[in-house]
Formats: sequence, C-alpha cells, structure tokens
Amino acid sequence: MSAPERLVPLNPWLLKSSSPRPFRLYCFSYAGGSAASFADWPGQLGAQVEICAVQLPGRGTRFHETPCTELDQFIPTLAEVLAAQPAQPFAFFGHSLGALVAFELARYQAWHGLAQPTQLIVSGCAAPRYRSPPEDLHLLPDGGLLERLRELNGTPPEILGHRELMEVLLPTIRADMAIADLYRYRAGPLLDIPLSVFAGMQDDFDTPDQTRGWREETSSLCDVYWFDGDHFFIQSERARVFALLRDLLAPAAVSA
Repeated sequence: MSAPERLVPLNPWLLKSSSPRPFRLYCFSYAGGSAASFADWPGQLGAQVEICAVQLPGRGTRFHETPCTELDQFIPTLAEVLAAQPAQPFAFFGHSLGALVAFELARYQAWHGLAQPTQLIVSGCAAPRYRSPPEDLHLLPDGGLLERLRELNGTPPEILGHRELMEVLLPTIRADMAIADLYRYRAGPLLDIPLSVFAGMQDDFDTPDQTRGWREETSSLCDVYWFDGDHFFIQSERARVFALLRDLLAPAAVSA
C-alpha cells in the first residue's frame, strides 16, 4: 500500500503535495489558519492536481517571524516566489481572508505582466468593493476576540478553551484580522480569468448581494455556488466542496 499524500516544504512560503502533478492549485487559508489547513487536501482533487498551500509569516515553521498586518507587506514578495516556480498551469483557491489574498495577488500578477492563474476560486468572502465596514477585530481585547472566534465557528472549541495555546496563537490571529480590517479596495483593470464564488447560505458575514458583487471583478465568466452552512461551510460541506473543485479544475488539469 502506498503512503498517503502529504504536504512537504518547497520553500518558506509554500508547502506542496508530496507527489508532483502537472496542474497546481495554490491554496490560501482563512484568518488564523496556515498551510496546515490544507494538510489533508492532497489527493482529493483528482490525479492531475497538485496542492500547494501558502504559508505566511508567523505560523508553522515560520512561527518565529513577525506576522504581517497589511497585504502590501507580502503580496509583492509572494508574487516573486510564485514567478520563480517551474512553468506549469495553476489556479488559486482562497477562503475568507485567503480569498482576499488570492484576489489581490492575481491582480498584482496581472498588473505586472506575470503568469496568471487559469481561474480564481474565492470562498466565504464578500466582493472586495462591497465589503462591510471594518469591525476592527484586531483592536479587541483578548476576551472579545476569542468570543468573536467562537461566533465564526471555524476554530474547534477545545482549541479556543486551551488558554496557553490561545495565548500563543492570538498574536497571529490578531495580525490576520488587521489585514482584513485595514484592507481598502483600490479600483483597477478587471481580471481576465474565470471567477468562481463559493458561499454559505447561513453565512452572516457575506450577504447575497456582496457575493454577487464578485462579477464586477472580471471580464470573464463569474459563477456563484451556494452551500448549506455558515462561514465555515468548507468544513461542514467538505465532500461537496471537493466535488465542485474537481469539476471546476478538470478542464485545465486534464489538458496540463
């Protein structure tokens, strides 16, 4: 029996499937998450798709590094890291804050003449130009921030209840919240790639109108897919998320 696929370090910024494949899906995690959020994704999206999870400073083996609090602190560097990879077709997937990172990275690549993803898949994130006013979650005291994390329902209760562990994790979570709170949409040329939007029907942080607003960010096709569940439907609806990703990626992956 062959060993299960796993994520292995490629460089400080990237962890990839242990088995090379011709098509790559770059994955961007939600606030407080890391490349480990996608540890069980390798092998789930078909024989052609390689998972490559992005690891930002302040987590995993980069825990000793100061986490970033604004997109401009790392988007240019991340674009250089991706541009240095061997040429192969790729797509972007991001959930919540990760969707915002993937979107701005795709725009940066387009504006600087770098290789573009075959498609952008955003999940659990309001359209950038229609985001709700910032809640300034990064300014909350620890108790208030923990309570907000409980409401978001993305962190296991046993983790939230582990005081010593949360004391270690909160600075990175707070920095990620700052990225979201300090983000300001800047108008620019439209993307020219297909855009797929995943949204939870019970997500209190992303209204239907905010979801549909993604159609204004690309000159190509934009389709919206609804899932039963709250902001973290990618966990509760995991099987359907994988099935839809396989369907969306198949045309480009098969031709890779």
